[in-house]
Amino acid sequence: MKFFVRAIFILILTTEFNRAEANTLLNSLQSAYLNNSKLNAERASMRASKEEKKEAVSEFLPSITISGYNSSQDSFNSNLDDVNIDPKERSFLVEQKIFQGFGGVANLQKKRKGQKLSEFKLKKIEQEVLLDAAKAHTELLLNRQKVNINLTNVDLLERQVETDQNRLEKGEINLSDLAQSESSLAGAKAALIAAENDLITSVVNFKRIIGIKIIDQNIQEIPESNLNLPESLATAYKISKLENPDLQIAILEYEQSKLDVTIAGSELSPTATLSYKRAEQDNISSTVQERTQETVTATASWPLFAGGKNAFNFRKFQEIKNQKELLLENKKKIVEAEVANAWSNYQSSKSVLDSIKLQVKAAELASEGITLEYESGNNRTTLEVIQSRSILLNSRINLASTERNYLISQFNLLSSVGRLTAKQLNLKQ
Repeated sequence: MKFFVRAIFILILTTEFNRAEANTLLNSLQSAYLNNSKLNAERASMRASKEEKKEAVSEFLPSITISGYNSSQDSFNSNLDDVNIDPKERSFLVEQKIFQGFGGVANLQKKRKGQKLSEFKLKKIEQEVLLDAAKAHTELLLNRQKVNINLTNVDLLERQVETDQNRLEKGEINLSDLAQSESSLAGAKAALIAAENDLITSVVNFKRIIGIKIIDQNIQEIPESNLNLPESLATAYKISKLENPDLQIAILEYEQSKLDVTIAGSELSPTATLSYKRAEQDNISSTVQERTQETVTATASWPLFAGGKNAFNFRKFQEIKNQKELLLENKKKIVEAEVANAWSNYQSSKSVLDSIKLQVKAAELASEGITLEYESGNNRTTLEVIQSRSILLNSRINLASTERNYLISQFNLLSSVGRLTAKQLNLKQ
């Protein structure tokens, strides 16, 4: 059959990418975790935040400066004597900030929270990438199943058309029965073309998200897997409050905004600095050849008025803190709703899957019985055979789609509580 040639083409399409690593769902997730450019970019951002924390620590350490100069001077006195001197100086300066209005301490705390913030942002991107990878893998598997189901349907309808042509010649059916079979065959071919196009699209999407160009063999069927899902909605709520990255990001941003208020307030506070300088000077003048100076300086300052800039800045960060607090309360409600929806979808998709499995079994029995009765010359009509096969086709496609939806609902539930991570999935890190 020419449509089996198409079947071979589709199999080649899904295996065109020889010598790759990803052929199971776990392999796809692993490849996306290691190779996804968006995730790698966020890893670089997290490393940068670590450097920012080190920079904040440096504010509490002393600064040491070594400097010097060498110059040449020509002097003329009233007696018209020419005096040439070459003054030189070598100095060593140590400065230590004693008090900064608690701004330095607040800035260090902010940078530490910034590092935690970057870790949760990385976790958020990690969850998004792994969820997209699971969707891409299961979509490719689903579309391949749809192609195979439609290929089987086309083959059955081709044989039915051949059978109906023979029966028409014998006078067992009329021309309208044959026309119904031919019409169904044309519709099945159109559905197959659509399924093939969906498969091509899913292959391209798979490459983009997973981060590889080739696969070793057909995407394998997904076995039963234990993803360690929460046992109840209450447990899911409890986990999400501690591990959901969106919620933790909102909490940390609010805490940072409070520290920004402290930092802005330090601009209105006094500051104190202690410094020590040792300078060695040579050939200072015609009468002084060498001199060593040691200076200890304690400096204190208090900005009383700076055009109102510091006061305006302080009030600005107070309003930003209020904003972050409101956003945090809103995020708590959003996360709670997302967890509830994910849990509900998981439970409902499981029930739907059980129902569809029963539907497929019933449709298979009905289609097989009606087809046997039709071919044995009983009173079954061509329309009944076509309808039974159409019901079976749709139920099988629904089963494949529902199986995918059930699996994705589990990944969505893990993502909503904050546990769709490489560690949770036992991926290599």
